[in-house]
Amino acid sequence: MNTLNVRQASFSDLAPLADLFNQYREFQGRPSDLAAAREFLRARFDHGESIAFLAFAGPEPMGFAHLYPSWSSTALARVFVLNDVFVHPSGRRAGVGSGLLDAVERYAWAQGAVRISLNVAHDNVFGQALYAKKGWTRDTEFYPYHRLPVAI
Repeated sequence: MNTLNVRQASFSDLAPLADLFNQYREFQGRPSDLAAAREFLRARFDHGESIAFLAFAGPEPMGFAHLYPSWSSTALARVFVLNDVFVHPSGRRAGVGSGLLDAVERYAWAQGAVRISLNVAHDNVFGQALYAKKGWTRDTEFYPYHRLPVAI
């Protein structure tokens, strides 16, 4: 693999980011919809609602990470939710995920964040191993709960 370059994505990166984002959604069991993926990301860029990072091996996009800013009321400080991390199959086990996590952390700490949070699937053992290797810890204090709309 070529030298890895990870950088914050800009609006001019919308095409490769949308392609990877669409692949990520497919990986998560959603149907392919490149146009919808592009529009979703465009709206996030237009409204400054998220921060995305792209990893390139030479000219080829290999992965992305997607952060959403939030706040901790108790800490009175910035936190980020690392909502999406995806590495193209050809970039897996080649340092792409690690490089993306490094970029995310540099960005968050530079913004004065006190925490970056993420959820990882129970069966994503490779992701869990990477996060643990990078110093992330599994929450032992809180259980995640979700409320979904009631089906009518």
